[in-house]
Amino acid sequence: MSRVAFRDLLAEPVRNGVYKPKDFHGTGVKLVNMKELFAYNFLSDQPESRIELTPAEFAKSHLRDGDLLFARRSFVLEGAGKCSLVVHPPEPLTFESSMIRARPNPEKASSRYLFYYFQSPAGRARMASIAARTAVSGITGSNLAALEIDVPTLEAQRQIAEVLGLFDELIENIRWRVRVLEEIARAIYQEWFVRFRYPGHESVPLISSARGPIPEGWTVDPFDAIASFVNGFAFKPSHWGSEGRPIIKIKELKQGVTAKTPRCPEGDIDRKFWVESGDLLMSWSADLGAYLWGDEPGLLNQHLFTVRPTSESVTLLYLLHALDNAMPAFRARAQGTTMKHIKRAALHEVSAVVPPLALVRRFDEVARPIDDESMSLQARERELTAMRDLLLPTLVTGQIDLSGLNLDGVVEEVVA
Repeated sequence: MSRVAFRDLLAEPVRNGVYKPKDFHGTGVKLVNMKELFAYNFLSDQPESRIELTPAEFAKSHLRDGDLLFARRSFVLEGAGKCSLVVHPPEPLTFESSMIRARPNPEKASSRYLFYYFQSPAGRARMASIAARTAVSGITGSNLAALEIDVPTLEAQRQIAEVLGLFDELIENIRWRVRVLEEIARAIYQEWFVRFRYPGHESVPLISSARGPIPEGWTVDPFDAIASFVNGFAFKPSHWGSEGRPIIKIKELKQGVTAKTPRCPEGDIDRKFWVESGDLLMSWSADLGAYLWGDEPGLLNQHLFTVRPTSESVTLLYLLHALDNAMPAFRARAQGTTMKHIKRAALHEVSAVVPPLALVRRFDEVARPIDDESMSLQARERELTAMRDLLLPTLVTGQIDLSGLNLDGVVEEVVA
């Protein structure tokens, strides 16, 4: 390992992103915003915003495969200097002014290795050393360029990046498979219960309802009439610890439980806030959504609901997909400025069409294998993520010798 200034590994000086008035937004080149930088480690086709640039402006601020983007500022210290890697953008791409672009020289450094380095505890500690600790934490391009970091030889960098990249490729493949399965289940629900093209629909006439025409024998019921929605507990830092059940927040719904997830002794919390694997959870603030919990048993945070059927006409799996289908209606009722949330009244205002129980059970038979496979894949994703996170700090700091590594063997071990 040798200590070098970050600038010495770059092909050109670091650069801040573009800033232009609102009149220039909406068309033109795709623009990476801060929300994408914090949401994704690998940036490709996710950005939705666009900005008009002159050829000269684009020449200065375009992004290409292997570029690193760093957050110039953040409301929390941990976010200052957050790093993402640009990976094969499918169309012209640029970045906004709250970020810094660094373009590694491939003859001196591996972009992917540097990305992993800045994800590691060692890299985060180095970044924290240059972050200003004010109301909004931040870094400057000059301090980033001058930052001294420890790097192995270029060949070792490439090997480390290849090993860690293998995990990320497998993780992304699993996520893609989960998205496909979710879309399949969603399409079946909409075909049967939105378009009413369910098995046997030809012989069932439509009747009038508050939701428009629905099949005869079906009803339209508010969600709070067919299910209970129990708010989680308002955990405070005094409850946090390293023992007990993990505290399930919105972040855990998507990422699962990690080593950083706070825990609380279960005996201290009412059993109505306990969550078991297979429970249906719904977030009511920030990122609205309905999820089947597939991780270890936990305790529910206040920004979530535990959802359970109260009517014999519906099942848990049917509720999952009915809530998923109703999310646009819930989001339309979301209120608040810094954190949007739904009021409990929305659970009465938003309704679901409820078919005969026999059809609900038939849907369960079709959707259950799909949802089970999705949950199984997500469990595998968490395993791979934990393995990668365990390896990452030891690899980037040179604690593991990769000189005799059999990558084919690693692939077989990880996939097994």
